[in-house]
Amino acid sequence: MADQILQINHLSKFFGNNEVLRDIDFSVCVGDVISIIGASGSGKSTLLRCINLLETPTSGEILYHGRNVLERGTNPAEYRSHVGMVFQSFNLFNNMTVLENCVVGQVRVLKRGKEEARKHAMEYLERVGMAPYIHAKPRQISGGQKQRVAIARAMAMDPEVLLFDEPTSALDPEMVGEVLNVMQALAESGMTMLVVTHEMAFARDVSNQVVYMSDGVICEQGKPEEIFGNPRKQETIDFLSRFRG
Repeated sequence: MADQILQINHLSKFFGNNEVLRDIDFSVCVGDVISIIGASGSGKSTLLRCINLLETPTSGEILYHGRNVLERGTNPAEYRSHVGMVFQSFNLFNNMTVLENCVVGQVRVLKRGKEEARKHAMEYLERVGMAPYIHAKPRQISGGQKQRVAIARAMAMDPEVLLFDEPTSALDPEMVGEVLNVMQALAESGMTMLVVTHEMAFARDVSNQVVYMSDGVICEQGKPEEIFGNPRKQETIDFLSRFRG
Protein backbone atom coordinates (compact mmCIF):
# COMPACT_ATOMS: atom_id res chain seq x y z
CA MET A 1 0.00 0.00 0.00
CA ALA A 2 1.48 3.29 -1.14
CA ASP A 3 0.49 5.31 1.92
CA GLN A 4 1.60 2.70 4.46
CA ILE A 5 4.27 3.95 6.85
CA LEU A 6 4.62 1.12 9.37
CA GLN A 7 3.82 -2.57 9.11
CA ILE A 8 4.14 -4.73 12.25
CA ASN A 9 4.43 -8.45 11.49
CA HIS A 10 4.28 -11.31 14.05
CA LEU A 11 5.88 -9.16 16.76
CA SER A 12 6.65 -10.93 20.03
CA LYS A 13 8.48 -9.80 23.15
CA PHE A 14 9.71 -11.82 26.13
CA PHE A 15 11.11 -10.47 29.38
CA GLY A 16 12.84 -13.60 30.66
CA ASN A 17 10.18 -16.31 30.50
CA ASN A 18 7.34 -13.80 30.51
CA GLU A 19 5.80 -13.27 27.07
CA VAL A 20 4.38 -9.74 27.12
CA LEU A 21 3.62 -9.45 23.38
CA ARG A 22 2.48 -12.33 21.21
CA ASP A 23 2.15 -12.38 17.42
CA ILE A 24 1.16 -8.72 16.97
CA ASP A 25 0.12 -7.67 13.45
CA PHE A 26 -1.14 -4.27 12.31
CA SER A 27 -0.26 -1.41 10.00
CA VAL A 28 -0.13 2.38 10.21
CA CYS A 29 -1.00 4.47 7.15
CA VAL A 30 -0.67 8.17 6.45
CA GLY A 31 -3.24 10.14 8.44
CA ASP A 32 -4.24 7.28 10.72
CA VAL A 33 -5.10 8.06 14.32
CA ILE A 34 -4.97 4.67 16.04
CA SER A 35 -5.87 4.36 19.72
CA ILE A 36 -4.57 1.32 21.59
CA ILE A 37 -6.73 0.52 24.59
CA GLY A 38 -6.72 -2.23 27.22
CA ALA A 39 -6.15 -2.91 30.88
CA SER A 40 -2.85 -2.07 32.58
CA GLY A 41 -0.33 -4.83 31.92
CA SER A 42 -1.84 -5.83 28.58
CA GLY A 43 1.35 -4.92 26.66
CA LYS A 44 0.31 -1.59 25.18
CA SER A 45 3.29 0.49 26.33
CA THR A 46 5.74 -2.32 25.56
CA LEU A 47 4.37 -2.42 22.01
CA LEU A 48 5.05 1.31 21.55
CA ARG A 49 8.52 0.96 23.06
CA CYS A 50 9.28 -1.85 20.61
CA ILE A 51 8.02 0.19 17.65
CA ASN A 52 10.29 3.06 18.77
CA LEU A 53 13.23 0.66 19.31
CA LEU A 54 13.45 1.49 23.01
CA GLU A 55 12.91 -2.24 23.54
CA THR A 56 14.19 -4.93 21.19
CA PRO A 57 11.45 -7.35 20.10
CA THR A 58 12.20 -11.04 20.58
CA SER A 59 10.88 -11.91 17.13
CA GLY A 60 8.93 -10.43 14.24
CA GLU A 61 9.35 -7.45 11.94
CA ILE A 62 8.82 -3.70 12.09
CA LEU A 63 8.74 -2.42 8.52
CA TYR A 64 9.21 1.32 8.01
CA HIS A 65 8.38 2.06 4.37
CA GLY A 66 9.05 -1.61 3.66
CA ARG A 67 12.44 -1.82 5.40
CA ASN A 68 12.81 -3.93 8.52
CA VAL A 69 14.27 -1.60 11.15
CA LEU A 70 15.18 -4.58 13.35
CA GLU A 71 17.89 -5.61 10.89
CA ARG A 72 21.48 -4.50 11.33
CA GLY A 73 22.34 -1.12 9.90
CA THR A 74 19.40 0.81 11.37
CA ASN A 75 20.37 4.03 13.12
CA PRO A 76 17.88 4.21 16.02
CA ALA A 77 18.23 7.97 16.54
CA GLU A 78 17.68 8.67 12.85
CA TYR A 79 14.68 6.30 12.76
CA ARG A 80 13.20 7.95 15.88
CA SER A 81 13.37 11.33 14.16
CA HIS A 82 10.74 9.90 11.75
CA VAL A 83 8.81 7.90 14.36
CA GLY A 84 8.70 10.22 17.37
CA MET A 85 7.43 9.49 20.86
CA VAL A 86 5.70 11.41 23.64
CA PHE A 87 6.05 9.79 27.06
CA GLN A 88 3.70 9.82 30.04
CA SER A 89 6.49 11.21 32.25
CA PHE A 90 7.38 14.02 29.75
CA ASN A 91 11.15 13.19 29.68
CA LEU A 92 12.15 16.83 29.36
CA PHE A 93 15.71 17.91 30.13
CA ASN A 94 15.39 19.65 33.51
CA ASN A 95 18.56 21.72 33.05
CA MET A 96 17.30 23.26 29.79
CA THR A 97 14.65 25.87 29.10
CA VAL A 98 11.44 25.04 27.27
CA LEU A 99 12.91 26.41 24.04
CA GLU A 100 16.24 24.59 24.46
CA ASN A 101 14.35 21.32 24.98
CA CYS A 102 12.74 21.80 21.58
CA VAL A 103 15.95 22.82 19.80
CA VAL A 104 18.54 20.29 20.98
CA GLY A 105 17.25 17.24 19.08
CA GLN A 106 16.93 19.16 15.84
CA VAL A 107 20.55 20.33 16.09
CA ARG A 108 22.05 17.03 17.22
CA VAL A 109 20.04 14.54 15.16
CA LEU A 110 18.77 16.51 12.16
CA LYS A 111 21.92 18.72 12.00
CA ARG A 112 19.84 21.86 11.67
CA GLY A 113 21.44 25.22 12.30
CA LYS A 114 20.53 26.72 15.68
CA GLU A 115 18.57 29.65 14.24
CA GLU A 116 16.53 27.42 11.92
CA ALA A 117 15.91 24.99 14.80
CA ARG A 118 14.83 27.84 17.05
CA LYS A 119 12.35 29.19 14.49
CA HIS A 120 10.96 25.69 13.92
CA ALA A 121 10.64 25.08 17.67
CA MET A 122 8.82 28.40 18.14
CA GLU A 123 6.32 27.46 15.45
CA TYR A 124 5.27 24.36 17.40
CA LEU A 125 5.48 25.98 20.83
CA GLU A 126 3.04 28.59 19.56
CA ARG A 127 0.74 25.84 18.24
CA VAL A 128 0.56 24.18 21.66
CA GLY A 129 0.20 27.48 23.52
CA MET A 130 3.63 27.43 25.17
CA ALA A 131 5.35 30.35 23.42
CA PRO A 132 5.06 32.61 26.53
CA TYR A 133 7.08 30.09 28.56
CA ILE A 134 10.14 29.58 26.35
CA HIS A 135 12.61 30.77 29.01
CA ALA A 136 11.10 28.65 31.81
CA LYS A 137 12.70 25.47 33.11
CA PRO A 138 10.51 22.36 33.43
CA ARG A 139 10.31 22.73 37.22
CA GLN A 140 8.61 26.12 36.75
CA ILE A 141 5.65 24.86 34.69
CA SER A 142 2.71 22.53 35.33
CA GLY A 143 2.41 18.92 34.24
CA GLY A 144 0.00 19.81 31.45
CA GLN A 145 2.40 22.49 30.23
CA LYS A 146 5.31 20.03 30.36
CA GLN A 147 3.38 17.58 28.21
CA ARG A 148 2.52 20.28 25.69
CA VAL A 149 6.25 21.14 25.50
CA ALA A 150 7.03 17.45 24.99
CA ILE A 151 4.54 17.32 22.10
CA ALA A 152 6.06 20.46 20.55
CA ARG A 153 9.55 18.95 20.94
CA ALA A 154 8.47 15.77 19.15
CA MET A 155 6.69 17.71 16.38
CA ALA A 156 9.73 19.96 15.81
CA MET A 157 11.58 16.87 14.54
CA ASP A 158 9.02 16.66 11.68
CA PRO A 159 8.13 13.01 12.34
CA GLU A 160 5.94 11.00 9.98
CA VAL A 161 4.34 9.22 12.91
CA LEU A 162 3.95 10.32 16.52
CA LEU A 163 3.62 7.67 19.23
CA PHE A 164 1.91 8.71 22.47
CA ASP A 165 2.43 6.48 25.53
CA GLU A 166 -0.44 7.30 27.92
CA PRO A 167 0.29 11.03 27.56
CA THR A 168 -2.31 12.10 30.14
CA SER A 169 -1.89 9.43 32.84
CA ALA A 170 0.64 11.44 34.90
CA LEU A 171 -1.50 14.59 34.85
CA ASP A 172 -3.91 16.05 37.36
CA PRO A 173 -7.50 15.68 36.08
CA GLU A 174 -7.89 19.40 35.33
CA MET A 175 -4.83 19.29 33.05
CA VAL A 176 -5.91 16.29 30.97
CA GLY A 177 -8.23 18.34 28.76
CA GLU A 178 -5.58 20.83 27.67
CA VAL A 179 -3.32 18.02 26.42
CA LEU A 180 -6.18 16.13 24.73
CA ASN A 181 -7.17 19.36 22.96
CA VAL A 182 -3.65 19.70 21.54
CA MET A 183 -3.71 16.05 20.43
CA GLN A 184 -7.11 16.44 18.80
CA ALA A 185 -5.88 19.51 16.90
CA LEU A 186 -2.87 17.52 15.70
CA ALA A 187 -5.14 14.70 14.54
CA GLU A 188 -7.37 17.16 12.68
CA SER A 189 -4.29 18.64 10.98
CA GLY A 190 -3.55 15.21 9.45
CA MET A 191 -0.78 14.04 11.80
CA THR A 192 -0.36 10.27 11.83
CA MET A 193 -0.68 9.15 15.46
CA LEU A 194 -0.51 5.94 17.47
CA VAL A 195 -1.92 6.58 20.95
CA VAL A 196 -1.88 4.30 24.00
CA THR A 197 -4.62 5.78 26.16
CA HIS A 198 -7.14 5.25 28.94
CA GLU A 199 -9.14 8.21 27.63
CA MET A 200 -12.05 6.36 26.03
CA ALA A 201 -13.76 9.51 24.74
CA PHE A 202 -10.60 10.39 22.79
CA ALA A 203 -10.35 6.84 21.41
CA ARG A 204 -14.02 6.88 20.40
CA ASP A 205 -14.27 10.42 19.00
CA VAL A 206 -10.83 11.24 17.52
CA SER A 207 -9.42 7.91 16.28
CA ASN A 208 -10.18 6.33 12.94
CA GLN A 209 -9.11 2.94 14.28
CA VAL A 210 -9.11 1.32 17.73
CA VAL A 211 -6.98 -1.63 18.84
CA TYR A 212 -8.02 -3.48 22.00
CA MET A 213 -5.21 -5.46 23.65
CA SER A 214 -5.49 -8.10 26.34
CA ASP A 215 -2.72 -10.28 27.80
CA GLY A 216 -0.17 -9.33 25.16
CA VAL A 217 -2.32 -9.98 22.09
CA ILE A 218 -4.55 -7.87 19.88
CA CYS A 219 -7.97 -9.10 20.90
CA GLU A 220 -10.02 -6.92 18.56
CA GLN A 221 -9.48 -4.01 16.20
CA GLY A 222 -11.68 -1.91 13.98
CA LYS A 223 -13.36 1.43 13.52
CA PRO A 224 -14.36 3.21 16.76
CA GLU A 225 -18.05 2.76 16.05
CA GLU A 226 -17.49 -1.01 15.71
CA ILE A 227 -15.35 -1.41 18.85
CA PHE A 228 -17.45 0.88 21.05
CA GLY A 229 -20.84 0.28 19.47
CA ASN A 230 -20.74 -3.41 18.64
CA PRO A 231 -17.72 -5.21 20.16
CA ARG A 232 -17.53 -8.87 19.16
CA LYS A 233 -15.32 -10.38 21.84
CA GLN A 234 -16.46 -10.88 25.41
CA GLU A 235 -13.15 -9.48 26.72
CA THR A 236 -13.79 -6.22 24.84
CA ILE A 237 -17.36 -6.02 26.12
CA ASP A 238 -16.19 -6.58 29.71
CA PHE A 239 -13.42 -3.98 29.42
CA LEU A 240 -15.61 -1.29 27.87
CA SER A 241 -18.44 -1.88 30.35
CA ARG A 242 -16.23 -0.29 33.03
CA PHE A 243 -16.23 3.00 31.13
CA ARG A 244 -19.93 3.23 30.42
CA GLY A 245 -21.67 5.46 32.87
